[in-house]
Amino acid sequence: MKRLFFLCTLLLSISIHANTKTTHTNADKNGSISGKVLDAKSNQPLPYVNIIIKDTDNKTLTGGITLDDGTFKIDKIAEGKVSVHIQYIGYKTYIKQITIGSGSYNINLGDIKLEESTEDLDAVLVIAETSSVVQKIDRKIINVGKDLTSAGTTASEMLNNIQSVNVDSQTGNISLRGNENVRVLIDGKPSSISTAQLLKQIPSSSIKQIELITNPSAKYNPEGMSGMINIILHKNANQGFNGSVNTGLTRGINTRFNGSIDMNYKTGKVNFFTNYGYNTGQSDNKGKINRFDNNSAQRFLFNEDNESHLLKFGADVYINDKNTLSAYTVQNRFDGFNTSSVKISEDDLLVVDSYAEVDNERDNETYNFHYKLEFDKKGEALEFEANYSKAKAPEYTTNEDLENPLDALDNESTFNNYIIDLVNVRKTTLLNLDYTNPISENSKLELGLEYRTNKAENDSDSSQGEFFPDGNDFIIRDTPDIAFTYDRDIYSAYANYNQKFNKIALQVGARLEQYEIEGIFNKGTETIKVTDDIFTIYPSAFLTFNPSEKNQFQLSYSRRVDRPSIEQVNPIRQWSTPRITNVGNPDLRPQFTNSFEFNYTRQIEKGSFSFGTFYRRVSDNISRIVNVDPLNEDNVLLSFENYESSNRYGVEASASYKFAKWWNTNASTDLYLQKETGIANGDQLEVTNNVFNVRINNNFTASKNLRFQLFYMFQGGGKGIQFETRAMSMLNLGTSLNVLKSKGTISFRVNDIFRGMRFKFDAVNPYPAEGQFNWESRTAYLGFNYRFGGGKNKALRRKNRDNNEAGGNGGFL
Repeated sequence: MKRLFFLCTLLLSISIHANTKTTHTNADKNGSISGKVLDAKSNQPLPYVNIIIKDTDNKTLTGGITLDDGTFKIDKIAEGKVSVHIQYIGYKTYIKQITIGSGSYNINLGDIKLEESTEDLDAVLVIAETSSVVQKIDRKIINVGKDLTSAGTTASEMLNNIQSVNVDSQTGNISLRGNENVRVLIDGKPSSISTAQLLKQIPSSSIKQIELITNPSAKYNPEGMSGMINIILHKNANQGFNGSVNTGLTRGINTRFNGSIDMNYKTGKVNFFTNYGYNTGQSDNKGKINRFDNNSAQRFLFNEDNESHLLKFGADVYINDKNTLSAYTVQNRFDGFNTSSVKISEDDLLVVDSYAEVDNERDNETYNFHYKLEFDKKGEALEFEANYSKAKAPEYTTNEDLENPLDALDNESTFNNYIIDLVNVRKTTLLNLDYTNPISENSKLELGLEYRTNKAENDSDSSQGEFFPDGNDFIIRDTPDIAFTYDRDIYSAYANYNQKFNKIALQVGARLEQYEIEGIFNKGTETIKVTDDIFTIYPSAFLTFNPSEKNQFQLSYSRRVDRPSIEQVNPIRQWSTPRITNVGNPDLRPQFTNSFEFNYTRQIEKGSFSFGTFYRRVSDNISRIVNVDPLNEDNVLLSFENYESSNRYGVEASASYKFAKWWNTNASTDLYLQKETGIANGDQLEVTNNVFNVRINNNFTASKNLRFQLFYMFQGGGKGIQFETRAMSMLNLGTSLNVLKSKGTISFRVNDIFRGMRFKFDAVNPYPAEGQFNWESRTAYLGFNYRFGGGKNKALRRKNRDNNEAGGNGGFL
């Protein structure tokens, strides 16, 4: 394993060295080529079209892509004869020979109308490989469609393969840049269910892209210290009837099945699209915790048997050139049956034997409506969006604790039975109005209003019984019912101003928010009320410098907030395991973050390189704390507290390089440093935490139809104020074979070949202990994908909010 890690690290250093190597320049590059690319039939502009400039030897000199309005301009082209290649999937390639020379240094090709290709689109897709990572002005976009290491997984498992992202395999909590305060969106919209549960319900085959937005502008919701992760589901807009079918089996200790189907039908001015994903199967997780103060050992065995359905259906209506309507719905259905067994021994004698069953289901429905009005002035537009999401999650839990198991044969032991019948309903409504006005060719004003409301209702009916082994007595104890309501209303307005000065683009903005909450928590006759009313201004600023088409520098600032969740403020004690109880803190305050970030991206002939660093100043830091339970000193109590301000730093580097026609590599590494302080069990604690991660993804093309993929990930350990976690690593190997005239693909993958994904930790406070948890990390996957239809792509140009794109200039592939 050490040799393997050394090899992967060496590959990363080679990639970075290759990307930082200075390319040959020519002082005679003083010509330019510009134009506008349109669809030949609809006369509509085509964005993100590849423009490639080649010399007489067919060697690529430079290139670029078209902007949203279809225009492009390529500068610094050497004097002499060149050819312009304009390529776009589903269209015939346009080639034109041009001579840069005296009297014709700045050539405008005018309107270039691309015609749809008569060739099968799928054949084009095999030839036209796209980069798996795209660096834009304010985000990284990860295209997951051809990632063999993600095939057949859920969104939760897939995100662990994404740079800067980690998912805790035990809790399902997601972190970005080493911090769990991250906002997760689906198609740019919030969901009513918890992130951990949401990610388990979405099959990876339903995901088109992942967007990492680490420093959003004032146009977006300021929640999430480390930014936002936007998961974009498939939605086609191809002419005619098109679709694809995915299916696969994953085998570890258990067998799991996944499948999905994507279809669209576009006729005239209406495009219908649908995506359906299905996952089912069991998974095991086991672990242990050894405490050294009382020589006790806890053994855990968990099993999940889950089935999930995801359906997205909608339509785009192109009324005319100025008016567009779009509507869709996303329906989630999740059924789960989980069991857990906990055995606790002291001095090798069994003292607790606990078994629990949880029967839960979750129904989540989302409805979205979007209308866009474009004015006669180019770029001026008014957009309205309404989004409604509702989640209902009934849960039925039974738990049986056997006290004093060693005395059971003498009929002296008793069973404690707990039954919890829980109904949890959450509703989210979002209304948004955006206005964009290009004041001049180099300046733009963006204004917007937004209203968001989140409503949560929880009703728990529980009972507790004591059962004697002789079967003659069963005593029912009165257990107070638990219920709460928690409402949040947020009223927002924002303004962004964009200005371009030659090679410099500037954006400044501010978001104003009025935040109101009211929570009522009931336990029997006890009632606790939580309220808050806060007005806050969230400024943001972006400065982008493009000295050339191949280099980009960006400096950005934003103020962000992390508001306490329902679980963090709920003051009602909640049973978790025989030795762990959860309780929220109704006095928690929001934590605010001032975030500064610098990024540099460079393109070279065979790839690209990016480097980023950030600094965060966090006030009223919200931290999880573990205290001795005052009701039972053998147990612990999980809760949350606000602590002092803290400083957090980080550096990231990523590289993409094509070593040969048959071998290309994407590599990334990151290092995060943060200082944490807190009080636990009366002790003042302080720790400096350093986290180091590496990911390397190699793609090998053996032939036109056969390719291989080798993926390696190293997650460094970390220190908290009470726990220290150890490092983990994973090596995955995958292969794919195109069949049926490239319309079908067979995929095979083995994950975590050496079983390096094990969560290990050591603790000092509140008790000296060590622990380890293992899950089904080593798995084999076999899948099949089939594509049908031959329509050509013409995507709906939705508003920037749906794509979460900041205003301003720049961005390159």
